[in-house]
Amino acid sequence: MATSPSPGLLARLGLGRPELRAWALYDCGNSAAVTSVLTAILPIYFARVAAADLAPAQATQRFALATTAGLAVVALLAPVLGALADLRPMKIRLLAAFAALGAVGCAALFLVERGDWLLAAALLVVVNVGLNGSFVFYDALLPHVAREGELDRVSAAGYAVGYLGGGVLLAAQLAVILRPGLLGIPAGEAATPSEATLPSRLAFVSVAIWWAAFTTPLLRRVREPAIAPGAAESAGAGPLAAFARLRGAFRSLARHPQALLMLLAFLVYNDGIGTVIRMAAIYGTEIGLAQGALIGAILMVQFAGVPFAFLFAALAGRIGAKRAVLLGLGVYTGIAVLAYFTTSAAHFFALAFLVAVVQGGTQALSRSLFASLVPRHLSGEFFGFFAVSEKFAGIFGPAVFAATVALTGSSRLAIVSVVAFFAVGAGLLARVDVEGGKRAARAAEAAARAAPAGGPAPGAALAPGGRGG
Repeated sequence: MATSPSPGLLARLGLGRPELRAWALYDCGNSAAVTSVLTAILPIYFARVAAADLAPAQATQRFALATTAGLAVVALLAPVLGALADLRPMKIRLLAAFAALGAVGCAALFLVERGDWLLAAALLVVVNVGLNGSFVFYDALLPHVAREGELDRVSAAGYAVGYLGGGVLLAAQLAVILRPGLLGIPAGEAATPSEATLPSRLAFVSVAIWWAAFTTPLLRRVREPAIAPGAAESAGAGPLAAFARLRGAFRSLARHPQALLMLLAFLVYNDGIGTVIRMAAIYGTEIGLAQGALIGAILMVQFAGVPFAFLFAALAGRIGAKRAVLLGLGVYTGIAVLAYFTTSAAHFFALAFLVAVVQGGTQALSRSLFASLVPRHLSGEFFGFFAVSEKFAGIFGPAVFAATVALTGSSRLAIVSVVAFFAVGAGLLARVDVEGGKRAARAAEAAARAAPAGGPAPGAALAPGGRGG
């Protein structure tokens, strides 16, 4: 029987099997929180409504500090929870728990009105904990749902689906925010203060519903990965065993120097990426850009990012994931420099398009590159460290941004400071021996399969990593 072209196309895009599509759809759900809450609507709402009684630079600073606090919580929890998820079959349950926390935080933002900056900041912490906590286990599932040759494509497909889903919802939200009459909500002078903020507050609730809906396919279709035979012996010890395993995980990282070097590189360059993503809208608000222009530019990133995420995966197939990421970091350096001179909506749209070109591909390939360097039976704890790198990047970037604003009273110098993160991170990434790291990870998996149940502790039988430098 002739094969229909659709499955072949889906396979080429990294979505060829039901579990891959279900895994990618979670990106569709959580991207609504990233796009609408953290990037587009909440930063503007925080500056103009919740913190309306504060000076603009002070509002920016407090938003950055709340972001830092939420990511710090995840950075502290991620390694222990990742190790626990390798001891017990609970990656999917923990993902669901954090996703539920984040969705509840989004829905609760409906309660924030003028002057409620402290409540808004507290809920921003909750959303960040739920969102980024779920990423620990979502990313850790990648090497289990995707085969080795599929990693780049599947990771990029997740980002592309996320761009599309986040963009569709943001477009609907933007339509209601700009034209409240579509839902019968009074606008202009006829609206009370509560009615004037209602479209944005309803957008926060819609994110919670969207996130929950697109989490469901993963919970139904993706199987919980089996834990390693040796880990099963200690699974009953619970959190105490997780702490013991975490100590062993540090030794495991030392035995995989290429994965460790990749972590360090990601920690540094993701500082710059995270700062650009999280602070773009509130930076644009501070320099006087209109809300419609800001959200429109972010919406353009969502849709333009879809084809570029797939194109970056194709580029990685030709030149390798590491070189493709280095190319993306070069573009990001130019973005940071040009942002200093941004004064108009046209400038902001041009920068947004450049971000769309590199954002999804750079992050997706970073995730898949790291996944290729880690043993699958240790994916939870290794991606726990990956999450720490990602979250500390999110901590340092906004923290540096906030400190620079405090010292200078402006965000322009703060946005240029991220160039240093891109340069240093690219230098570290250039030293990663990808092939040597892959060989070490596969050797560690073979050793774990050969070890008897109750044998050596995790990390004890791991093969030495590839050559450094």
